[in-house]
Amino acid sequence: MLGFDWHSSGTTTTTCGALKMALPPQEQGIAIAGGKGATSRNAPDDIEKYGDTFSLSSQKIDRLKYSSRMTAKVDNSCIQDGYQLYHHCLFFTESGSWAVVQQGMNEDFARRHHWLSDFIEKPHSGICCDKIESKVLDMTAKESESSRKISLDLIKDNPEHLRKYFKPSGQRMLTDFECGFGLPSHHPVLDIDISEKGMGVLKKAYELQPVNYEELISLQGMGPKKIRALALISDLVFGSPPSWRDPVKYSFTHGGKDGFPYPVDREVYDNSIRILHESLESAKLEKKERYGAIKRLEEYIKVPGFD
Repeated sequence: MLGFDWHSSGTTTTTCGALKMALPPQEQGIAIAGGKGATSRNAPDDIEKYGDTFSLSSQKIDRLKYSSRMTAKVDNSCIQDGYQLYHHCLFFTESGSWAVVQQGMNEDFARRHHWLSDFIEKPHSGICCDKIESKVLDMTAKESESSRKISLDLIKDNPEHLRKYFKPSGQRMLTDFECGFGLPSHHPVLDIDISEKGMGVLKKAYELQPVNYEELISLQGMGPKKIRALALISDLVFGSPPSWRDPVKYSFTHGGKDGFPYPVDREVYDNSIRILHESLESAKLEKKERYGAIKRLEEYIKVPGFD
């Protein structure tokens, strides 16, 4: 809840990197695949290596690789927020359970994504950023359920008929006349490649007949432009708009200890501690467990600078 440093992006990458170096999988039963930049692309090899260390079945190893690929695909393509992923770490245990921490950046801010399971509807356990964007295409939102269904139906019903939505109509336009009123000759509305090569991905998807939206977006070549175009058609033609609300909920609730990204309000901070304390008091815990939890909470209260 408390931001200890303003450079939150570096905090994520260095913490994950330190854990990957410090945790011996054979002793702790936890392995970390991937990392920052080019290291993130080593995730499949890391999963294979540590999966063998844990004696995981080939099916579980393949599932972990799929989870790694799909979490990155969703955050780069299904949530179009302008933050390009550059850090990806998949944590997994000797039983095959997994979690993902990955991070993207735009020109000014970092955005961290937390995953525990699932891939499509509200799959994140949290998305943290210091800024909420005004407009973000979020195909993982509950509100995008109808848009996802129509996108799938458009593909399963032969994508050839989609060309009419991508190509200009036969109606004459102002730009057809000599004066043109200074208007450009072409203005793309749906940014998608309608050449044979571009349509090839959609045709392949049609031939495979994906059973659900997850299977559709998992196909190679189904990138942000095609996902966005299908979402726009579902809105403009069929009246089922996707969600354009940024899925970020909050970043730091109490600001930074050093005053960045904003100073801590002591009264609000103390009130949060009181709520946590009362929650522990009323929790259905054994007496020893409750005392232990309260003791840990008191350690947080005694952070230097807040006495």
